Amino acid sequence: MQPYEERLTAPRSWWFMTALVGVALGLIMLPLGTLPLVGGLIGGTALAAVAVSSYGSARVRVVAGSLVAGDARIPVSALGTAEALNADEAAAWRTHKADPRAFMLLRGYIRTAVRVEVTDPSDPTPYVYLSTRHPERLAAALDAVRAG
Repeated sequence: MQPYEERLTAPRSWWFMTALVGVALGLIMLPLGTLPLVGGLIGGTALAAVAVSSYGSARVRVVAGSLVAGDARIPVSALGTAEALNADEAAAWRTHKADPRAFMLLRGYIRTAVRVEVTDPSDPTPYVYLSTRHPERLAAALDAVRAG
């Protein structure tokens, strides 16, 4: 069985916006001279790029009998069935159907998700909601680990 791994990277349009942030900061610094303009351009772009890279560095993995989502590591034995959610169902589960006790690793720019019931009686978390571009593959990987 092949382990599942996915990085929830930010869309390309966000990287374009990092350049726009740099241009905006450079223009703000323009009245102070050319050197502050260049510093604002470079510094603003770098800070925005770090923010986008950090937000888009979340990973979802199924490895060594565990589901690793962001900083969370959950043994598959503590999880129930995994449900692949299409765009409409995923939107419902992150809005009006959402339970505030749930663990959610969501990215608004990823329209599909997986919802996995937590079956551990000592854990108050009812389910895990994970944004993913490949919900069927993630659900299949969880089911394969649970079965095997």
